[in-house]
Amino acid sequence: MKYRFYYTGIRVRNLKRSLAFYTKAFGMRVVNRGTMPHGGQYVQLEGTGSRQRLELNWYPPGTRFYSPYRKGEEIDHLAFVVDDAEKAYHELIRKGAKPAVPPKKAEGTEIYVKDPDGIWIELLD
Repeated sequence: MKYRFYYTGIRVRNLKRSLAFYTKAFGMRVVNRGTMPHGGQYVQLEGTGSRQRLELNWYPPGTRFYSPYRKGEEIDHLAFVVDDAEKAYHELIRKGAKPAVPPKKAEGTEIYVKDPDGIWIELLD
Protein backbone atom coordinates (compact mmCIF):
# COMPACT_ATOMS: atom_id res chain seq x y z
CA MET A 1 0.00 0.00 0.00
CA LYS A 2 1.34 3.45 -0.90
CA TYR A 3 0.44 6.39 1.35
CA ARG A 4 0.68 9.95 0.02
CA PHE A 5 0.38 12.67 2.67
CA TYR A 6 -2.34 15.05 1.49
CA TYR A 7 -3.36 17.60 4.12
CA THR A 8 -3.61 18.55 7.78
CA GLY A 9 -7.03 19.37 9.19
CA ILE A 10 -7.54 21.62 12.18
CA ARG A 11 -10.75 22.10 14.13
CA VAL A 12 -11.89 25.71 14.32
CA ARG A 13 -14.51 27.39 16.49
CA ASN A 14 -15.44 30.06 13.95
CA LEU A 15 -14.87 29.14 10.29
CA LYS A 16 -15.33 32.65 8.91
CA ARG A 17 -12.85 34.16 11.39
CA SER A 18 -10.23 31.44 10.80
CA LEU A 19 -10.60 31.67 7.03
CA ALA A 20 -10.06 35.43 7.14
CA PHE A 21 -6.96 34.97 9.31
CA TYR A 22 -5.21 32.37 7.12
CA THR A 23 -5.99 34.17 3.86
CA LYS A 24 -4.93 37.60 5.14
CA ALA A 25 -2.04 36.69 7.45
CA PHE A 26 -0.42 34.02 5.26
CA GLY A 27 -1.79 34.84 1.82
CA MET A 28 -3.30 31.37 1.49
CA ARG A 29 -6.01 30.78 -1.10
CA VAL A 30 -9.12 28.63 -1.03
CA VAL A 31 -8.82 25.56 -3.26
CA ASN A 32 -11.82 23.57 -2.06
CA ARG A 33 -14.76 23.94 0.30
CA GLY A 34 -17.88 22.04 1.17
CA THR A 35 -20.39 20.65 3.62
CA MET A 36 -19.93 17.25 5.25
CA PRO A 37 -22.79 14.69 5.46
CA HIS A 38 -23.33 15.54 9.17
CA GLY A 39 -23.61 19.30 8.46
CA GLY A 40 -20.05 20.33 9.28
CA GLN A 41 -18.19 22.64 6.94
CA TYR A 42 -14.64 22.58 5.64
CA VAL A 43 -12.38 24.87 3.64
CA GLN A 44 -9.07 23.71 2.15
CA LEU A 45 -6.30 26.27 1.67
CA GLU A 46 -2.94 26.28 -0.09
CA GLY A 47 -0.08 28.69 0.31
CA THR A 48 2.03 30.15 -2.47
CA GLY A 49 4.60 27.63 -3.70
CA SER A 50 3.18 24.71 -1.71
CA ARG A 51 0.92 21.80 -2.59
CA GLN A 52 0.40 20.90 1.07
CA ARG A 53 -3.11 21.80 2.16
CA LEU A 54 -4.49 23.12 5.40
CA GLU A 55 -8.10 22.16 6.02
CA LEU A 56 -10.21 24.24 8.40
CA ASN A 57 -13.02 22.12 9.89
CA TRP A 58 -16.08 23.30 11.77
CA TYR A 59 -18.38 20.67 13.32
CA PRO A 60 -21.89 21.34 14.62
CA PRO A 61 -22.68 20.35 18.22
CA GLY A 62 -24.24 16.91 18.50
CA THR A 63 -22.32 15.34 15.59
CA ARG A 64 -19.87 12.50 16.14
CA PHE A 65 -16.89 14.73 15.31
CA TYR A 66 -17.85 17.59 17.61
CA SER A 67 -16.24 17.93 21.02
CA PRO A 68 -15.94 20.93 23.31
CA TYR A 69 -12.91 22.97 22.32
CA ARG A 70 -10.00 22.69 24.74
CA LYS A 71 -6.72 24.53 24.40
CA GLY A 72 -4.10 22.23 22.94
CA GLU A 73 -6.53 20.14 20.89
CA GLU A 74 -6.35 22.24 17.74
CA ILE A 75 -5.10 19.43 15.49
CA ASP A 76 -8.09 17.72 14.01
CA HIS A 77 -6.70 15.09 11.66
CA LEU A 78 -4.10 14.17 9.05
CA ALA A 79 -5.15 12.81 5.64
CA PHE A 80 -3.44 10.30 3.38
CA VAL A 81 -4.41 9.32 -0.16
CA VAL A 82 -4.28 5.54 -0.67
CA ASP A 83 -5.17 3.07 -3.43
CA ASP A 84 -7.87 1.37 -1.33
CA ALA A 85 -9.12 3.06 1.85
CA GLU A 86 -10.79 -0.06 3.28
CA LYS A 87 -7.68 -2.19 2.73
CA ALA A 88 -5.47 0.55 4.19
CA TYR A 89 -7.75 0.79 7.25
CA HIS A 90 -7.29 -2.92 8.05
CA GLU A 91 -3.56 -2.81 7.28
CA LEU A 92 -3.02 0.10 9.66
CA ILE A 93 -5.03 -1.60 12.42
CA ARG A 94 -2.68 -4.58 12.08
CA LYS A 95 0.26 -2.16 12.34
CA GLY A 96 -0.92 -0.67 15.63
CA ALA A 97 -3.46 2.01 14.69
CA LYS A 98 -6.65 2.18 16.74
CA PRO A 99 -10.11 2.05 15.11
CA ALA A 100 -11.91 5.39 14.78
CA VAL A 101 -14.49 5.23 11.94
CA PRO A 102 -14.40 1.85 10.19
CA PRO A 103 -15.39 1.53 6.51
CA LYS A 104 -18.76 -0.03 7.40
CA LYS A 105 -19.72 3.03 9.49
CA ALA A 106 -18.25 5.65 7.14
CA GLU A 107 -20.41 8.32 5.57
CA GLY A 108 -18.84 9.17 2.22
CA THR A 109 -15.05 9.37 2.57
CA GLU A 110 -15.01 9.36 6.37
CA ILE A 111 -12.73 6.36 7.04
CA TYR A 112 -10.41 7.02 9.99
CA VAL A 113 -7.90 5.34 12.27
CA LYS A 114 -6.13 6.86 15.29
CA ASP A 115 -2.39 7.02 15.86
CA PRO A 116 -0.92 5.95 19.24
CA ASP A 117 -1.61 9.41 20.69
CA GLY A 118 -5.20 9.54 19.46
CA ILE A 119 -4.62 11.80 16.43
CA TRP A 120 -7.20 10.92 13.76
CA ILE A 121 -5.90 9.85 10.34
CA GLU A 122 -8.28 10.02 7.37
CA LEU A 123 -7.83 7.56 4.51
CA LEU A 124 -8.89 8.80 1.07
CA ASP A 125 -9.18 6.69 -2.09
